[in-house]
Amino acid sequence: MKARIKVAIGFGALMLASPLALAEDVRIGVLGLFHPRQFTVSAADGTAIIVHAGQETFVLERSSGAHVAEIRALGSMMVVRVGTHVVHTPKLTATGRASGPADFVLAVPGKIARHYRGTLELKPVSGALVAVVGMDLETAVASVVAAESLSGAPPEALKAQAVAARSYFVAGKGRHSGFDFCDTTRCQFLREPPGRGSAAEAASATRGLVMVYQSQPFAAMYTRSCSGRTRTPVELGLSPGNYPYYSVDCKYCREHPSHWQSRISACDASTVRSSDEAARLKMDRRLGWRTVPSNSFAKRSEGDRVILEGTGEGHGIGLCQSGARAMAEEGASFQQILSHYYPNATVVSLERAASSR
Repeated sequence: MKARIKVAIGFGALMLASPLALAEDVRIGVLGLFHPRQFTVSAADGTAIIVHAGQETFVLERSSGAHVAEIRALGSMMVVRVGTHVVHTPKLTATGRASGPADFVLAVPGKIARHYRGTLELKPVSGALVAVVGMDLETAVASVVAAESLSGAPPEALKAQAVAARSYFVAGKGRHSGFDFCDTTRCQFLREPPGRGSAAEAASATRGLVMVYQSQPFAAMYTRSCSGRTRTPVELGLSPGNYPYYSVDCKYCREHPSHWQSRISACDASTVRSSDEAARLKMDRRLGWRTVPSNSFAKRSEGDRVILEGTGEGHGIGLCQSGARAMAEEGASFQQILSHYYPNATVVSLERAASSR
């Protein structure tokens, strides 16, 4: 989660839900970066999925003759083909048996294929297809830990990441129309659900734990490398949401800064400032995500170009993943890591968060 956070769910909303309801599915828009006009959906090996398209229902499984649904956008409708059957429909859903979660592969032909565990909803919007996967909260957390964490991160650092990711899912809804979150760093990067392994174990070991401030869960921000001291949202022109954040020392990044350099035009350089996260992201979207990796940089002119020299990666707010890895390697627990990067926050269970008022 490397961009701005807008918290749209308050504690009052949490109080209306039971602990079980809090742990139900999150709705994540997936593969939207490809602006797909076509998808294929198929069952994972050894499983079956039930596809509902208009008035038709199809069972897809690899052991049968029909195991792939081909979908393409056609104006305000979709054309769904399963074998020789063709259906026109404004909406498609895919589930497991008894309307439960399914293991399925969603693919943009010729570009990407990704395995998901949950339920699927497809619909056409402005000529493209929008795919929304509803998945269990803990599956989503494990998937984020697998996608966002640094390679080789120790178990305690992964646990800290899991609590931060879960806190974001619980408290960060409302960032998109039609679904809760996307699968990019605008929300949280998400790939396939991990099988057995460190990411799944970290999610399991911290199951149901979130961070709260003044009895209210908050959408935790985190960054790849903080340049030696974390930032606050206000420093970067962002709203702090319902957690104030604090600028804290990061020993690892101070002693082992991640250096970078970029060469851009003088015109582009005039639009980017170290105190403006929105301007940095706008430039990165236009020129490439490695153009201005962080908000810690200095400028110098070289001919008709401007050289940006900086340290760090990401906005520098909240949990520093590089620093968390180093703390864990030195023996810190995930609670100690979280306490360091989120001062005055408390780690509690979802049940406690919902019953504390």
